[in-house]
Amino acid sequence: MLALPAMNSKFRCALTLVRQFSPLVVLLALVLIPACSPKKGGDQSAGNTGDYVNGTPLSDRPEGGTSFMSSNVDRHQFQPISFAFDSQVIGSSENGKIQQIASFLQQGRSQIIIAGFTDERGTAEYNRGLGERRAESVREALIASGASAQSIQTVSFGADMPADPSSNEEAWAKNRRAEIGVIK
Repeated sequence: MLALPAMNSKFRCALTLVRQFSPLVVLLALVLIPACSPKKGGDQSAGNTGDYVNGTPLSDRPEGGTSFMSSNVDRHQFQPISFAFDSQVIGSSENGKIQQIASFLQQGRSQIIIAGFTDERGTAEYNRGLGERRAESVREALIASGASAQSIQTVSFGADMPADPSSNEEAWAKNRRAEIGVIK
């Protein structure tokens, strides 16, 4: 081999380091890149535990189930469950309502639809997602209280169909809700 000047000896040293560590770099890339890919089964976050309650998978919900607005749905049997601004967490003041609905479902073969709603603030897409998370939160609470997963459907209307169309704090508080429709 030809004698190379001093500058090339630095290059040779760097080249030797690259040769020594390149298998490690390739191995790390092979391990880390698949970890960044989307998971099968979709997102289970966004304040929602997915289709799981206490680590137990929930059964599939019927697609194309009964419409919440159908004439065979009683939307006035239970009081709405209220939520804080930008939240899907069920407050302790709403636990009595959850227990009442769960007891009703445990008594027979009734089915319900939980509709999630938001106030007008936020984008349509965000509000639709928040409404769904609210409906899912109620569904999970009912299942955790002993209701059958097969008897519960969910839907989100976001900011559509406000309980109070005004634009103030009192109206917004009324609109942040989940309504229960009992299928007749």
